[in-house]
Amino acid sequence: MEGVHLQADAALEGATQRMVYHRDSLHQPQADWLAEEVPVALVYNGISHVVMMASPKELEHFALGFSLSEGIIQSPADIYGIDVQPVCNGIEVQIELSSRRFAGLKARRRAMDGRTGCGVCGVEQLAEIGKPIPPLPFTQTFSLGQLEPALMRIREWQKIGEVTGCTHAASWIAPDGSMSGGSEDVGRHVALDKLLGLRARQGWQQGSALVSSRASYEMVQKSAMCGVEILFAVSAATSLAVDVAQRCNLTLVGFCRPGHATIYTHTQRLTE
Repeated sequence: MEGVHLQADAALEGATQRMVYHRDSLHQPQADWLAEEVPVALVYNGISHVVMMASPKELEHFALGFSLSEGIIQSPADIYGIDVQPVCNGIEVQIELSSRRFAGLKARRRAMDGRTGCGVCGVEQLAEIGKPIPPLPFTQTFSLGQLEPALMRIREWQKIGEVTGCTHAASWIAPDGSMSGGSEDVGRHVALDKLLGLRARQGWQQGSALVSSRASYEMVQKSAMCGVEILFAVSAATSLAVDVAQRCNLTLVGFCRPGHATIYTHTQRLTE
């Protein structure tokens, strides 16, 4: 019975059911939900740039967020169209770039394979670690008293995670602590890119980002590249993430739990 696919609920896009065995019932299989993980190729003007393992949902937001956070584009207007196309081995996201942005991409193009647990991928990218990020302004403030309600609501964006225990979430918190929106994915970097794409489309400027994972170097870099001034993470931050956040003026907060938060950099944006 292993490997048998069951009909997935249409409301659970990005999840599927399989027959599994539990320790106390090794001879009686039961249906269980699993998060889908598929190769997603981002193809710019007909040229494949990167393949990431991701959840097969919100891929237009992912394409836009990745393009912004990687510096491929400066604004959504640099993309003329996005088309999501299922192919035999996964999904291709066809992105039509402006001629100027495509010329810039070709100049820096590199071979790069991505994985859900991978942040910096590809040998040539080593030269870009620590690349300059424009310093962020100090226009945002946030009361830590508003953080706990946001933490309680982040699971609203983890519909797949609720039934599979297998996704990360990224959400946008308005200054009053309300949730503007969020995204989820099996990969934490992809979940953040999806949020950054959603934010760009919605035009959200005031607020902060909250991620359900740890804060790595690339999570900080992606946020800063998109103008996010405050990044909250449920888990810890790495030393390189703290160094980058300090240099680019990003307020980085880790171990965000009810009644607790560890502020690593630029506390002046935060109040009690």
